[in-house]
Amino acid sequence: MSEAQPLPESAPWIVLKFGGSSVSTAARWAIIRDLARARRAQGARVLVVVSALAGVTDALKSLCAEPDVAPRLLAWTRIEARYAALAAALGLREDATWRAQLHSLHVLLTAGADAHDALRWQAAVMAHGELLSSALGADYLRAHWLDARGVLLAHAQPNQSERMRRLAASLDTAPDAAVSAALARHGNVLITQGFIARDEAGDTVLLGRGGSDTSAAHFGALLRAARVEIWTDVAGMFSANPRQVPDARLLRRLDYEEAQEIATTGAKVLHARCLAPLRAPRVPLWIKDTEHPDLVGTVIDAESVSASPSVKALSMRKAITLVSMESIGMWQQVGFLADVFAQFKRHGLSVDLIGSAETNVTVSLDSTENLLDSDALAALAADLAQVCRVKVIAPCAAVTLVGRGMRSMLHRLEGLLAELGGERVHLISQSSNNLNLTFVVDEAVADALLPRMHALLLQAGALRADDAALFGPSWQALYAPAVAAASPPWWRGARARLLDAAARGTPRYVYHLPSVRAHAQALRALGAVDRWHYALKANPHPALLAALAAAGFGLECVSPGELDAARSHAPQAPRLFTPNFAPRADYAAALAAGELVTLDALHPLQHWGELFAAREIGLRVDLGSGVGHHEKVRTGGSASKFGLPLGDIDAFLALTQRQGARVVVLHAHLGSGVLDAAHWPRVYAQLASLAERIGTLRALNIGGGLGLPQRAGEQPLDLAALDAGLLEIKRAYPQYELWMEPGRYLVAEAGVLLARVTQLKSKDARTYLGVDAGMHTLLRPALYGARHGIVNLTRAEAPADALYQVVGPICESGDVLGSDRRLPAAQEGDVMLIEHAGAYGATMASNYNLRGLPLEEVFE
Repeated sequence: MSEAQPLPESAPWIVLKFGGSSVSTAARWAIIRDLARARRAQGARVLVVVSALAGVTDALKSLCAEPDVAPRLLAWTRIEARYAALAAALGLREDATWRAQLHSLHVLLTAGADAHDALRWQAAVMAHGELLSSALGADYLRAHWLDARGVLLAHAQPNQSERMRRLAASLDTAPDAAVSAALARHGNVLITQGFIARDEAGDTVLLGRGGSDTSAAHFGALLRAARVEIWTDVAGMFSANPRQVPDARLLRRLDYEEAQEIATTGAKVLHARCLAPLRAPRVPLWIKDTEHPDLVGTVIDAESVSASPSVKALSMRKAITLVSMESIGMWQQVGFLADVFAQFKRHGLSVDLIGSAETNVTVSLDSTENLLDSDALAALAADLAQVCRVKVIAPCAAVTLVGRGMRSMLHRLEGLLAELGGERVHLISQSSNNLNLTFVVDEAVADALLPRMHALLLQAGALRADDAALFGPSWQALYAPAVAAASPPWWRGARARLLDAAARGTPRYVYHLPSVRAHAQALRALGAVDRWHYALKANPHPALLAALAAAGFGLECVSPGELDAARSHAPQAPRLFTPNFAPRADYAAALAAGELVTLDALHPLQHWGELFAAREIGLRVDLGSGVGHHEKVRTGGSASKFGLPLGDIDAFLALTQRQGARVVVLHAHLGSGVLDAAHWPRVYAQLASLAERIGTLRALNIGGGLGLPQRAGEQPLDLAALDAGLLEIKRAYPQYELWMEPGRYLVAEAGVLLARVTQLKSKDARTYLGVDAGMHTLLRPALYGARHGIVNLTRAEAPADALYQVVGPICESGDVLGSDRRLPAAQEGDVMLIEHAGAYGATMASNYNLRGLPLEEVFE
């Protein structure tokens, strides 16, 4: 890389670190060259820190264990061939300087290890991966080659074993202007090695796992760099391992403490040791994707983003060993813990998590950090057995929630704790710094548990992925094959019209009929479903009922009032009556009017049997479990009041036979807000398996509950997959019609709620934005924990740089329409738009506090 004009002495340094995958191909080296040039063009000096080619360090480690010289030299030829191929791809000369490093490695492998100094030899051998790649890079970039061992000095730590001093050494670095000036004399672009340093005797030592990140950080601290950039194969740190959780969100910005916790508790992108050197000199660290340099990445620095508490990440470490120590004599025994932990110190083992009870202390050991093997563990257990009863539990995994203010979020973890209740949780640890909460489980269940826990954190709002200042896109959105962009919501093209509507009074619901028709058409296109019914309780507005009836939908009603509305506004539409715990009069009136009535309990047949004599009826069953985004929308399982238990079916059928009634529809609805297309085929299959016990059926009704994305990154319900799954079941049971009864899916997106800002108030670290709509206008957030998008319609184009709690005028603490929303700075009188308000909005509104009911309007 040719030198441009000399830089002034005050020119800042930028450290660029590239991992093994980033230096393994000619195309990646071209990116390194371009990045170095770009930083140089910005007026900075550049220090490039590189790892060995991917897989080379592991290969060198393996051949260090080989006792015979011939296999070692055979491995050397393979390494030579790989570097030679890369050099050729880069257009380098055959006699380039990297050949000298190959010769040095050959000499070491030929000589073999001295029996009394094997670790020293091993460190020297393994260092050659970085020495080779940096020498090759120096030739390609035409940059000055810097030997890291001339700059980075390792210091022996107390109680550190010889193995750790040689293969996982520790550095202690502070900014040094003299070093910066000395390196600047070598030019504007330098290249050096990660992973290696020297000790006080001048011997090569290794920095252990993540050593190249650590090297880059120490160089950044020494030079007091403008920043350190870690270039890897992902765009940054994510809210979970994206290879296990494709829905994991990019973390845009972290402070040093949060990043340290995430790295310490299992994130592989960044090693925890690389952050400590940067904190005192306050050197920022960026994480970027070498293959996609334009992606925003993660920034780690001393500046924390102003925000309410949020789980930032879900990390996992495997190969965890628990050591449980129990003794009746430990309770209030002075010095017991000192005696126990002295054994860990004597064996050179670092304890991670600690849990204690009156007669038990359990600790965790991270095998990767402790170089733990079975012999070391057996020796420890033997010594501990002299003072207590020892139990070793392995292999385990530690799953950790990381986020500032963890204790204030415990109330949001109800669903996650319920999920963990079905697993063997051996240890729970909550950190004193209020940054993490860890669960130690069997390693065998950890991989399956991680995505379920991440999804539950999103659903509960504990991981606030909708806050764009904290979180970026999901890994899936960044790296999955491009899909067609979702159409913008209808209201964006109707902004002026909506502002005019708000001028006529707020709070006001506005419904967009073309959107209702579009959703109806999408469902009617499903070939598997024979008959659709709209769940009228979602929104009984006459215009919506007429539009859906015209689109071929029947109406599902749950009260006499809903039946009256259906008859008045859509008389031609087929009707279902599916009440729950209704009085006898409701059933009698519906039957007298000729409606098809569904029962879900024995009581009506046991006590009012004559009403159903010779009638066709429906039966709603409880299949034993519920689904949905919140416990209050799960309508199956023992905690739900809906549905006849499966164990009561025979008794129900006996009562129908006594009255001469015939069950013609078998029905199940297990919950709402479901985005998993496989749910309804499962329900369909279960109902079909029950159908033969009844014998009189003509239709199976698999309910509704079709969900709409409610939080950032959630994927829409896949209607094609739903149809395919239903058709597969239908081919096996063609004798039954298939019915469904969606509600919210048809009308939610078609409706918005317009409200006007009344006042603003700051209180401690929070700012409250008051509007004239409240829980009396839109109950779903308070009742279901539902999330609705909120937009300042007046200032729709302004930057969203204020964090608000959006609240209403009702005298209840639960009167919160949206928590922690980033919106444009608002003023009294601004019009706020609340999305997805077409279902369970006006229909659940009340006169609470005598505030009055909202207005309603329809847009054609």
